[in-house]
Amino acid sequence: MNLKLLYLLSFILLMGSCKSRQNNKSTRVMSAKKVIKSHYNASFDKQTVTAKIKTHYDDGKTTQNTTIKLHIIKDEVIWMNASFLGLSVARVKITPSSVQYYEKLNKTYFDGDFSLISDMLGTEMSFQQIQNLLVGEAIFNLNDGKYKSELDLHAYQLTPKQQSNLFSILYWVNPTHFKIDKQRVTSDTDKKSLDILYKEYQEIENTFFPKTINIVAKQPKQTIKVDMDFYKVSFNKKSSIPFTIPRGYQRISN
Repeated sequence: MNLKLLYLLSFILLMGSCKSRQNNKSTRVMSAKKVIKSHYNASFDKQTVTAKIKTHYDDGKTTQNTTIKLHIIKDEVIWMNASFLGLSVARVKITPSSVQYYEKLNKTYFDGDFSLISDMLGTEMSFQQIQNLLVGEAIFNLNDGKYKSELDLHAYQLTPKQQSNLFSILYWVNPTHFKIDKQRVTSDTDKKSLDILYKEYQEIENTFFPKTINIVAKQPKQTIKVDMDFYKVSFNKKSSIPFTIPRGYQRISN
C-alpha cells in the first residue's frame, strides 16, 4: 500500500443534513457576478475547526479505510492524525509555507513544499487551496477572472469566459447556501483531471460545512478516489496540534 498517497490524499484529497444539490424548481438564473459575490458572502468565518473524518481510499489496486482527526486554525495550519484499527499510523502538518508528514509503518517522513501534493492531484496546490477544498469553497480565486453563469442540475455552473492555457476549470455553486457543489480541473495536455464533489452539507452554528467530500484524481495510468465523511465537527475550540518527527525516521523526497 502506498501510504504516502493514502495519507496525503486523505486530507486533500456537517440542525440536520442538507443535500448539496436541491431539487429546487424555483431556482432562477443569476448573473455570475452575483453568484460569486454570494459565494464569498458565505465564506467560512470560524477561527478553528475540529472534526473526525472517515476516509475510504481506492487507487484501483489498493483500498483502505482510515479515520482522521482534523484540526484547522484558519489561514495558519492544517493538522491531521490518521489512525487504522484504533492505532495512530501517520500525522500531517500543513502551513502556508510547508508540508510535513510522517508515517509509522515504514518509519519515513517528508518535510518540504507543496510540489508533492500538486503532482499527485495534477494541479498546482497551495495552503489556501487545500483549506478551501476542506471547507467547501472554490479552490481558485473567482475574482481573478470573468465568468458566465448558467443553470445545470439546479446548481449555478460557473465557466471562465477565457480558460487558462494550462488547464480548464468549472464550478457548480449551490443555489441555497452558495457553497461549492462540485469543482473540476482538467488538463488536456497531460490528460489529467481532478473532480471534487460535495454531495452533502450539514449546518452547524449557522454555518454550512461539508458532510461528504469525494475526490477523484485521474492520470493517464491511474485513477485515485478518496471519499471523506465528516462527523463530530465543532468550531472555535482550542486544541493541541502536536507534531514532532520521531528520531530515526528516514526522510523521503517527492
